[in-house]
Parts: sequence; C-alpha cells; structure tokens
Amino acid sequence: MSTPALQLDRRSFLKLTALAGGSFALGLYRLPWASAQSPAAPVNPLAFVRISPDGVITIAAKNPEMGQGVRTMLPMLIAEELDCDWKTVCVEQALLDERTYGPQFAGGSMSTPLNWEPLRRVGAAWRQMLLAAAAQSWNVPASACVTDCGKVLHKPSGRSALYGELAAVAATLPVPALDSVPLKDPAAYRLIGKSQTGVDTRDILAGKPVFSADFTLPNMLVAVIEKSPVFGATVKSANTAQIEKLPGIRKVLVLESTIKHGPFVDSDPGLESGVAILADTWAQAQSARKSLKIDWDLGPGVSQNTDDFARRALELLKAPPAIAVRTDGDVDSAFKSAAKVLEATYAYPFLAHATLEPQGTTAAFTNGKLDLWTGSQAPGGGRRLVAQALNIAESSITVHMVRTGGGFGRRLMNDYMVEAAFLARAADRPVKVLWSREDDMTHDAYRPGGTMGLKAALDAQGRLTAWSQHLITYGDGKRIVSGGDIGPNQFPAAFVPNFRLGASTIPLWLRTGPLRAPGDNAYSFVAQSFLDELAEAAGRDPLDFQLDLLRAVPPGVEAPKPGPSTLNPERLQGVLQLVAEKSGWRVRKPEKGRGLGIAAHFCHMGYFAYVAEVAVDAQNRVKLTHVWGAGDIGSHIINPAAAENMVYGGVVEGLSHLGQEITLVHGRVEQTNYHNHPIARMRQVPPIDVFWNKTAFAPTGLGEPALPPVLPAITNAIFAATGKRIRTLPLKRSGFTLV
Repeated sequence: MSTPALQLDRRSFLKLTALAGGSFALGLYRLPWASAQSPAAPVNPLAFVRISPDGVITIAAKNPEMGQGVRTMLPMLIAEELDCDWKTVCVEQALLDERTYGPQFAGGSMSTPLNWEPLRRVGAAWRQMLLAAAAQSWNVPASACVTDCGKVLHKPSGRSALYGELAAVAATLPVPALDSVPLKDPAAYRLIGKSQTGVDTRDILAGKPVFSADFTLPNMLVAVIEKSPVFGATVKSANTAQIEKLPGIRKVLVLESTIKHGPFVDSDPGLESGVAILADTWAQAQSARKSLKIDWDLGPGVSQNTDDFARRALELLKAPPAIAVRTDGDVDSAFKSAAKVLEATYAYPFLAHATLEPQGTTAAFTNGKLDLWTGSQAPGGGRRLVAQALNIAESSITVHMVRTGGGFGRRLMNDYMVEAAFLARAADRPVKVLWSREDDMTHDAYRPGGTMGLKAALDAQGRLTAWSQHLITYGDGKRIVSGGDIGPNQFPAAFVPNFRLGASTIPLWLRTGPLRAPGDNAYSFVAQSFLDELAEAAGRDPLDFQLDLLRAVPPGVEAPKPGPSTLNPERLQGVLQLVAEKSGWRVRKPEKGRGLGIAAHFCHMGYFAYVAEVAVDAQNRVKLTHVWGAGDIGSHIINPAAAENMVYGGVVEGLSHLGQEITLVHGRVEQTNYHNHPIARMRQVPPIDVFWNKTAFAPTGLGEPALPPVLPAITNAIFAATGKRIRTLPLKRSGFTLV
C-alpha cells in the first residue's frame, strides 16, 4: 500500500508546523524552542545505529521522551527497515546534535510526520550496507543477497551471516543516498503495526531513577527559587544573610528578571525575579525557604483579576472585533433572511499544564564547558536560550535529554534550563534546580482563557447559512498572546456560505504558552458545542447535521489549498461515521438521566471523533460512563499499544480540563496544587474504546488531535441527559460536578 510522502525541507517544516498548530506556531518563528539551525532530516545514518560483534543493535532515539512513546516508536522505524529482531535492539538516548540527527523536539505531534520516511531510510541504508558487506565477503552480487531478521542470506549458495559478523565491514562502506534506498513493501512489516512495550516501561515499574528529577551528580547542590506571587514583580530586599546561616545552605542569590514584562508578555522565557537557595539537599532548601522574608515591588501585574477579565470580555463583545480574521459572503444579509437565528456566549478559563513531574534541570560547568541534563521538549531552543542568557557559545553547551514526566507544551519553554545554568556558574558546582508543585502551578506559561460570542442562522430546511464568531482573548492591540490565537480555517470556516471571524484582546501581565493542541483545546469545545445547539434548534440529529455540513464547500467560498494541514472533509466524516457505528449512536434508546454526546475535530494533521455517555443525577453530579473514540492518522499505526495509550491520555486530560481553571486575584494565581486544579481520578475514568480509520495518507501524530473533541462530546452528552447547555467551563461554573 503506497501513501503520499511528506517531503519537508526546513522552510517547509516551519510553514507546515505553523499551519498544523494554529496558534502553536506563531510559530516556530518566535518561540524559543524552534531551532533555526537544524536540518529537517538526519544527515548521518551511521550515527543512528551501532552493531556489536555479538549481534546487539544499538539504535539512537533522537527525540525527547515525555510519555508519548517516541523513544520506542522512532527506533522501531529504523529497526523495521534494518530488518532485525527487536529483541536484539538496545535503545540509547541521543545527545542533542541537530546537524547529525535533524530536528530534536517533542511538540506539535510532529515526531511521526517528520521522521516516518527519513528514519525508515536510515534503516534501509544500513540494510544496503550489510548486504554489500556480505556480497563483498562472498564475492557475489549484492542483488543476489537478501536480509531476514538480523542476518544476510545468499540463497543460491546457502551461505548466511549474522549482522554482527558483517557490521565492522559494513560501517566502512559508502553510505547510500537516502533518497534512493529501497524501502520495504508494507505487507512485509514485522514491527510497524505491532504493539511493543516501551523501552523504559520495566525500569519505571521497578522504580528506577529514569526521570529528570532523579538525576544526580557528585558534589551537586540542589536549588529552589522563591518567585513573586505576582508575575513581573521584582525583589527590593531579602534576608539572604540570615538564610545562609541555616543548616545545609551553601549560597543564597537574588535573581534579576531577564523577561520583558508588559501588557503583552512574549512567551520567550528566562529568569524571573526571585531568591535562589542552594543547599546540600532539596529538603534543606525547602525548609530554609520558609524563613525567607522578601520585600517585593509587585508592579502593575497586581491589578489583574479574573472577574475583571470576564466583565471586560462582555464589554468587548458589544463592539466589532478589533482584528478581522476571515469573512466569506454577506453575513448580515444572511441573518436578516434566516428562518431562525441563535446566539450564545461561551467562556473557558486559563489552565496550567500541571505536569506530573515539576520543572527542573541539572547543570555543571567543567573547564569552561556546560553540561545540561534536562527533560525539555525543545532542547535545541533551550540551549540557544542558555547561550544568550549566559553569553557563551552554543558549541560549549552539551545537552543530555532525560526522560520527563509529562510535557503537554510546558516544556517547550526552557526557563528551568536557564535557571540551572545560571546557578551552576554562580556556585562553581553542579546544581540541580527542582521546582515544587506549588512553583509549577503558580509560575506556568498558562493556556490563555477566552470568551467567544457566537451567532448563527438556519434556513427553513434547518441548514446552516451564516456563522459569526468573535473571540475575546489576551494581547496588545493586534498581537495575541502565545496559545490564544485563532486561524482563518478553524472549522466550520469554509463550510458555511456566510462566515465571519474576528478577535479582540485584553492586556495581560501573565506568561502564556501552548498547551496540548494549543487553541484547538478550547475552540473545539466552543464550535462543537454550538453546532450541537444548532442541530437541536433545527430538529436534527447532531451527527447528520455535521455530516451534511462537511459534504461540500459552498459555492463562492474559497477553500484552503489541499494538504496535510488542511481539513479533509471526507476524513472527518469517516471518523464521525466510525465512532457512531461503534458506539451504537443511532440505535441506543434514550434513558432518563443518561445521554450521549458526539463531537469531532481536525488539528495537527489528525482527525478524531468521540461519543461520550454520561449519567447525571438530580444533584447535577456527572458520571462519565463510557467513551468511544475514532481516529484517522493515516495509513499506519506504528505502535498500536502506545497509540491507544495516547488516546486514553487525551480522554483523561479532556476530562480533567472540564474541572480545572486558573484564576487571578490581585495578580496572584489562586490555584497551587492538584487539590484546586484537579486531574481526573481513576474512579472517574470510564471504559474507553479506541478505533482506527486507516486511510491512504502518510502517518501523522496523534498527541494533539486526540484531545480537543473530548470536551464537547462530554458537555453535549450532559445536555442530552439534562437539557441544560454547558457554555462556561469549568463545569462547576455551570452548576455541575464530576464524580
């Protein structure tokens, strides 16, 4: 089965990721995790594979691992085309070296599309070199030799050799051109499409120290940093001399901010103002922290309040948008001639990333060279940021990628790397910076909240004829903060004959950034919920209403150019139809207090649809009883077990988002830990069934697209069960409680 290849040079990669990520990308052009120096494809296949005489095959895992499974999945691509036995493979984390390995980051669900073909070609090149080595040894044509699961065979003579016997010679042979090496027929795949246990799973289950927070060095100090409760504040004075006298404390430093503060805060991170305590142990540093007395200049950020944001948003909705994003047709005329017009206002909150492992990095200066051990999602951008902050050459910095306990976009910002490097140089000893949970929750780069004013028109046949959408988000005039932007092709754009989308901004003294499926994680809730409202107003099944909407681009509307980052309506229809079939959407009978909801979304080149079933009691307590999901991420699911786990994680995270919010009072974040920014508990997670609609397209990622439609599927199910519409998140603001 052939699939359209995804050919990417660096320029195309930047453009594609910007398109695929919506606000995510404002891109690769200005966020610090974009590594402008890296080529888009690996240039040295020899760096990826090492074969020892005993037949052990060591494969380098090039990208950061944060639980998404790339440390297993990417080496599988090489091993498949190398035609080796997975049991003989040892996976080794590569150092950061983008000129050798190509882009090394985890974000935007780009690991699969960027590496699907290049890494298979690395394995295929090695296979060709092993064939050539055997042919040279046996004095036969290489074309007469074949490989078979770790050995080379010459069937006419019956000779064979294990890879370990040929590797030394093979490594000295010319490397074939990657664009010309033959690839396997997918029908012959032994690894791709077969579930493999994660290479770190056994160590994690055994409690071994595999995470960034576990890393230690001899003579290492551990640092904590007390930052201001208000973003943008500065230290006027602190009792540093008193703290330095406490047990185990080696150094106390006042840090000056390197972040440009203002009503529009760029997500480019650095040092926040604060006081760093360096101690022999983290417990000693945390204990000393309790005795800190800091006099803060809180600055203008102290004026920011969530309630004020909400009032300002409603005021802005009364005026035309300040930013015109897209207009098709004549929206106002369509409203005048409509059979029915609906209006609604939706709101969603700021969210913290709430990674299970808080931020941290270990740094060591040795003979003018800096080593960093970090769980960054964007180590290349982090290295550049550190080089700029410390005024040292990037070439003097070595970055070791350590497994991290969750990223979700938070670790695309590398403030913790800068902190560790700065303190290690100041202390002249290795330093591990380790944030507390409270540090992490109150000093995040938050998913920005927003308010959406919506108005839509239906004709006499119940068809959608007009849609007007006004996003109130945060920024400075025409600039929108990271993670808050909305693109002109956000569905249902291009499928409504009369369409208008605009935005207005509120000044914000707070750092924001991309959270898993940035932008889409909120906009899907809004659009899919409002479409459900429109279907109900039209007296139609929500599934049929949306399938009809996707059937064709209306006459006179300019459709986006076809491509992997453009919505393909047939693929979105496909996942809707599949999930409806698997969930029994059309045959289930209504029950009192129980309801089904359906929603679908396209982003980051992936298509997902969910049906959620809920039970709601008389006290508005919501129990999610079942979720069915359908995904289309192309022709192959590389590691099915890991892919299913990613979907499960998307459901759990979506369920969590329904109960979370970050609120500000006098500039201070009120939520400090999981007790008031909760993640879903095991008892709240229902049975989840996952199905795949495999299509003739190159495989893409699924971390981002698996999340967004979870939220509206659940809220639409609550409406089906109660007749009460959820337009404001978290659920408690609409009078519901998750149980």
